Amino acid sequence: MVVLQATGDIRKVSLWLGHATLTTTEVYTRGDPTEKLDAMEAILPPHLRRGVFQPTDRLIELLRRTS
Repeated sequence: MVVLQATGDIRKVSLWLGHATLTTTEVYTRGDPTEKLDAMEAILPPHLRRGVFQPTDRLIELLRRTS
């Protein structure tokens, strides 16, 4: 996607990737990164999903003692 945005020419991207046809290259350019991330998020186990880090009281106390 970065090469396509930089050059504006899908033929250059196709040559750079070594694809035999432009159809193969077009598959990659149609992908929306946010859709890919959402799909990956849906299959991840809950303990691996993105979220907000909540440090434990023990960790906070340890950090206060070491500073």
